Amino acid sequence: MVRTLKDILNAKGYEAEVAYSGPEALAKVAEAHFDAVLTDIKMPEMNGVELYKAIKGVKPHIPVVLMTAFSTDRLVNEGLEQGAIAVLNKPLDINALLSFFSMLRKERSIVIVDDDPHFCKTLGDILLARGFAVTQVTDPHGIVEKIDADSPVVLLDMKLNDIDGLAVLKKIREHYPDLPVILATGYRDEMMDAIETALKIKAHACLYKPFQIEELLKLLSEIHRRELAGVLGH
Repeated sequence: MVRTLKDILNAKGYEAEVAYSGPEALAKVAEAHFDAVLTDIKMPEMNGVELYKAIKGVKPHIPVVLMTAFSTDRLVNEGLEQGAIAVLNKPLDINALLSFFSMLRKERSIVIVDDDPHFCKTLGDILLARGFAVTQVTDPHGIVEKIDADSPVVLLDMKLNDIDGLAVLKKIREHYPDLPVILATGYRDEMMDAIETALKIKAHACLYKPFQIEELLKLLSEIHRRELAGVLGH
């Protein structure tokens, strides 16, 4: 099975490294960069969930997908609770797996909607340095034309010059019901009702300015993991 998967991935343009035990895989992960790990659950020495826990201690941001033919519900549930992207049943759905790897290749991007050009540029520069593609929108009136279904995330300020963020979110929802939108505001008390309404129409979360970049990166990571899991049917 390992050789077959490696051959398929190589034929599709991916570079695949193989390991035949948990300890061997852990050593390779510790020494080199990998975009993802695909591991069986039932293995001698170290099962796949134990391997995943060990990988989290070494490279916590690597997406890990577990696979199984006959593992127990306990191990499956434990793997998902620990944060594995998905647990796939054998025989594997190769097309879904290839879609997953294709999504890993996509450049992560964000649209920042804020009428403060300084905020847009400062945050945009930070995210660019972290490897994101950034689109800055200081005039929200044409926002629907500036995003599309492939825009992974929108960061939307809730208080704009002549239109409130809630109205902008409603426009986005008319065209893109499931597009992840993170709210941002420096007016917690004033915007409380609008924020509650926005969360009811599936805004992902709200950050209060001035927020730490790590707060935003954590939310972006959550959204990315959810999208990866969705590709695999989870």
